Amino acid sequence: MSHRRITFILGETPPPRLDKALARDVPEDAALSRTRLARLIESGSVYVNEEIQRDPRAVVGEGAKIDIDVEEAEESHIQPEAIPLDIIFEDEDLIVVNKPAGMVVHPAPGSPSGTLVNALLAHCGDDLSGVGGMKRPGIVHRIDKDTSGLLVVAKSDAAHHGLAKQFEAHTVERYYRALVYGVPDANDPRLRGVKGASFETGNILKLTTQLARHRTDRQRQAVLFQGGKHAVTRARCIETFGVPPVLALMGCWLETGRTHQIRVHMAHAGHSLVGDPVYGGRRKLPKAALSETATEAVRGFDRQALHAAVLGFTHPLSGELIRFEAPLAQDMEDLLSCLT
Repeated sequence: MSHRRITFILGETPPPRLDKALARDVPEDAALSRTRLARLIESGSVYVNEEIQRDPRAVVGEGAKIDIDVEEAEESHIQPEAIPLDIIFEDEDLIVVNKPAGMVVHPAPGSPSGTLVNALLAHCGDDLSGVGGMKRPGIVHRIDKDTSGLLVVAKSDAAHHGLAKQFEAHTVERYYRALVYGVPDANDPRLRGVKGASFETGNILKLTTQLARHRTDRQRQAVLFQGGKHAVTRARCIETFGVPPVLALMGCWLETGRTHQIRVHMAHAGHSLVGDPVYGGRRKLPKAALSETATEAVRGFDRQALHAAVLGFTHPLSGELIRFEAPLAQDMEDLLSCLT
């Protein structure tokens, strides 16, 4: 296996920890994320003043000579598959895709093929990122299998590094549309009593909690208020359905991006997504609130009614602010048509 060596000198007043100092001073064109640097330290690929240093917390000082050995990307074991893609934008560094519901983003033990990565390998050919030491499209973020909509994928190491920094800093614009049970409202005393829920000007529901994997059900995320990862979701009602209103189309935007965040947050607020099999999306609707056709359409909707509608970020190479929109997936469009 071939390697490349990256050599640089730590600048003035570096962070005392090795991992943080490397993240600050590693050359931009090396395209090494903080996660990748941490792995390189652990694997013995980082030298400080000619000596291997495996402790990410090791104290380093100004002027220290750093050498990092990076393996060149190998061919991926994942097989290309000629699966059609709805490509919204593409250049030599990244690709923005409108993912259909039902498609897994990355192969896993239960989904070894038919994924977005399989499709991208066929589409991109040899023009791929080597992030993580493997030649494949760089998955910077994911959306759930049964969520439709936009995501960006890196084709180059530099793009992956630049996009990852933006996601880590929570500067990426991510706006979703979700159909939920009930109508969140600032005047609802029940909702005002939900821990972590508050309202901002304009009847915007704000949900602030910690999220972590459920202790007994590994397929679920759980709301916590100690431990876990900080998570903030905002949501505003766009349209209501039923007499009296029993469903609401919500616009949701993420301050953070955690696994299942919108789904678990809306369920925590008592407004789970229609069709969500994990977080309680099979509620009984009041009789006569909707037509029989509409009630049956809601009952038969077989995925969480969630669509990633807007994605905006700074192009990691050109510095241009770019923003993309994707119309609702056809099944959600058909469902809403039944409700109106």
